Amino acid sequence: MENIDITVLRALRDWRAAGQQALLVTVVRTWGSSPRPVGSIMALCENGSVVGSVSCGCIEDNLIYRYACPGATDALPHEGVPQSVKYGVTADEAHRFGLPCGGTLELLFEFNPDGASLAELVQALEAGQLMARRVSLTDGQVSLIPADAPAELAINDTSLVNTFGPAYRMLIIGAGQMSEYLATMAQFCGFAVNVCDPRDEYRSSWSVPGAHLSTEMPDDLVLSFKPDRRTCVIALTHDPKLDDLALLEALETPAFYIGAIGSRRNNAARHQRMKEHFGYSDDSLRHLRGPIGIFIGSKTPPEIAVSIMSEVLAVKNGVTLPRDLDVAHVKNQQLTADQSGCVLG
Repeated sequence: MENIDITVLRALRDWRAAGQQALLVTVVRTWGSSPRPVGSIMALCENGSVVGSVSCGCIEDNLIYRYACPGATDALPHEGVPQSVKYGVTADEAHRFGLPCGGTLELLFEFNPDGASLAELVQALEAGQLMARRVSLTDGQVSLIPADAPAELAINDTSLVNTFGPAYRMLIIGAGQMSEYLATMAQFCGFAVNVCDPRDEYRSSWSVPGAHLSTEMPDDLVLSFKPDRRTCVIALTHDPKLDDLALLEALETPAFYIGAIGSRRNNAARHQRMKEHFGYSDDSLRHLRGPIGIFIGSKTPPEIAVSIMSEVLAVKNGVTLPRDLDVAHVKNQQLTADQSGCVLG
């Protein structure tokens, strides 16, 4: 699966190119608990087709009815300047629309967004460009501005600016079984997945549609891949000849997550090699994660992949994980407890 924003914008582009009327809906503010964050978008076609979401489903049903059903009460217009509406202002409305804990959403409706502007935006996103889309709230005019960094949605009395990025990318070193599980999960989470393995015996059995498989040496691919702040690099081969150089190249980039599988002993040995042979220090290795994943007692390849994907998403979303989920911390505690038991016994 690809980045949901690109999916929504592409569908909206196609509807408008086909001459169909359509609505772009953006979550611009939330109060209390909300099912979708600010900046989330959905597209609604005059025939009732919908892509994306702004809630858990109930608001979407209401919008489809108001926009696409002839004779609907409180029908939405099909043209005009952008309009905003709040859902869940009262406890009764929140319950009716399935909003949790009295949550409230404010949505912005854009009627029949310009097809040429949508095509330009989708083309830029598909090319890997981060783009800010500015909408004038007085007349609906849209301007597109290349952006240097991700930004939160911004809205005032006259304009809305929503920044759209290309898909997050995951570069996996190694095409083994665990890589297949991780690649599958990453694609479901909207990551574009690239897998690198120069070993024929591993590539020959690769079977994950949608994940690009490369035969290059991993460090060469990292250089050409140019990891950015929307990229994670994960080494899964257990082979220092493949993992170490790729990780060292990744550490020179702004990738938001860089890590390698392995035990605490293997992780310590990797750090030692990098310090002895490549001149790295503890400080310069602080962004190298390992053992990777969160502690969920995982034993099998799919469980370990869940653990790794969970940590990647936490880092991506800016969530600080408690120490009780840190693999090395928990296993050190278990080792201490086992040793104490042996002494006491």
